[in-house]
Order: sequence, then C-alpha cells, then structure tokens
Amino acid sequence: MSGLSHFDDQGNAHMVDVSDKPVTDRIATAEGHVTMAPETFAMITEGRAKKGDVIGVARLAGIMGAKKTPELIPLCHPLPVTKVTVDLTQDPDLPGLRIIATVKTSGQTGVEMEALTAVSTAALTVYDMVKAVDKNMQIGGIRVLLKDGGKSGRYEAK
Repeated sequence: MSGLSHFDDQGNAHMVDVSDKPVTDRIATAEGHVTMAPETFAMITEGRAKKGDVIGVARLAGIMGAKKTPELIPLCHPLPVTKVTVDLTQDPDLPGLRIIATVKTSGQTGVEMEALTAVSTAALTVYDMVKAVDKNMQIGGIRVLLKDGGKSGRYEAK
C-alpha cells in the first residue's frame, strides 16, 4: 500500500494525521454533468418542473454537500470551508446541465473531496427533482479540474 496515505503499514484504513502540516490557502474546482432527454431539458430551462426551481435547488444542495463532506466520506477531515460556489449551466448540446463547483479554505489539507461532493450532490438533486419524467438521465464526467495549495502544489486537469 506504499504511496497511499490512508493506509497504515498493515494495510488498515486510517485518517491521515495532518497536525504537522502548515495552514495554507487551498482551492479546488470540480466538474460534472447531467444529460437528459430534450423534453426534460426544456422543462428545466423553461421553469416548468413540478418540484420547482431545479437549478436553484441543485445549487443549494451542492453547497450543502460540500459542507457535509466529512460526514459522508469516512476519512475526510472536517475543514473550515470559507467559500463554495456551484454553477449549473444549461448545455443544449448534451442536452443537459454542466456543473462546476469551487471550494476554498485555509487549512492543513485540500478541498478536492468537497468540490467533488458539491458536484455530485448537485447532480443527484437534478436527478431527484425530475426523475418522475426522465428516469434515463445520466450523471457523468465528475472530476477535479483544479487543485492548489499545500506542499503538492498546483494541479490542473488537461
């Protein structure tokens, strides 16, 4: 298990000790998308979903998801999240919604998991709000686009 910091010498999962790491400003951005039938896309973009404002509710769910990440992912550290943005953009070429989340903190470990959780939660909320009319929606493309701060430096997806 060498190189994987979430495992001890015996291969047991454990929470990484970050107490000796310096506090630095950190940021992470993640993306994903929800594809759907053209009729579902039109319903969302025209504001006709019976459950209400799909994009607005999904944005709030994504923000909440970022803040709840350590409650959902067993080995994540609780962090003082200082900013979360979740943007859902209509993309008729999918057709569907593209989701980008950015999370910031000043801490001893990064916020990639919080950004990924924000995107995932927003996507799941879109699905939940319109599943009655389109069970064939697909969630995909969830990945880290940017990570910066800490000793490993900057990462940008290609």
